[in-house]
Amino acid sequence: MDKLSSLSGVRRISEHHNFRASKSLGQNFLTDPEAVFGIVDGSDIGPDDLVIEIGPGMGVLTQEAARQAGQLIAIELDAKLKPILTKTLAPFENASIHWGDVMKTDIRALIQEAKDKAAESGAPGTGSDLSGSVRIIGNLPYYITTPIIMKLLEDRLPIASITIMMQKEVADRIVAEPGGRTYGAISVAVQYYCNVHRILEVPRESFYPMPQVDSTVLRLDLWETPGAQPDSEADFFTVVKAAFSQRRKTLSNSLGALGLPKDRTAALLAEADIDPSRRAETLSLAEFAALSNAYTRCKAENR
Repeated sequence: MDKLSSLSGVRRISEHHNFRASKSLGQNFLTDPEAVFGIVDGSDIGPDDLVIEIGPGMGVLTQEAARQAGQLIAIELDAKLKPILTKTLAPFENASIHWGDVMKTDIRALIQEAKDKAAESGAPGTGSDLSGSVRIIGNLPYYITTPIIMKLLEDRLPIASITIMMQKEVADRIVAEPGGRTYGAISVAVQYYCNVHRILEVPRESFYPMPQVDSTVLRLDLWETPGAQPDSEADFFTVVKAAFSQRRKTLSNSLGALGLPKDRTAALLAEADIDPSRRAETLSLAEFAALSNAYTRCKAENR
């Protein structure tokens, strides 16, 4: 019988269950076993870890991750996949499915519930006690990749890493360094929360149906403390958003989005020791922190 992690396997199970991939849900199923192994290896899953998978689809990645994890909880939106996932995950007693929208799911509660159950029944050192890390994995729909990533990070979940496959263009923006054309607000935001590692490139031919773009797998290792140390996190992101609101303009112009008079904007840049003719794409996290600290002090002085 064809393996599930193959084009013939995915086609076979789709035909058997009369299942068609949903374009509106961005469903593209992984059919490359090497990519599956690469994602699981790159995610650094251990036998004592709790894994949360976003969008298991037919369970291709889920099966291999469950083999490595202490316990796995898959979050799936499409109820039409129930008969398929029920069958493909049947051999894995440590895998369960939470049916719902990840954007509306209380992941913190899922983690706590799994930890509590493991503490009650798990035998230490067996993997079932979940004494390791909590790791998130997934093959994210392209249309909602950024909102999902930012939800996971902004919710301050008790997780060690997020290993996700996404559109290559989005991954390039996330890993971009200051000075590059792809460096933007998403680069700053993710790097503020995480140490970013590029794990694997996955060509479009590795999916069914085949998308129009290639994919990249990134692992985001969450910092114990943020990658920058602003006085106010809220002000930090307000400044970043304003700075990139008109990215082709100089900071002296784009920071007008903060609603300050031009002389106050100039004073902020001078206080942060940043040339007003520079553009947002040239600033490091530390420089954004210095600029946001100046903004925080400015607001305090004008109360």
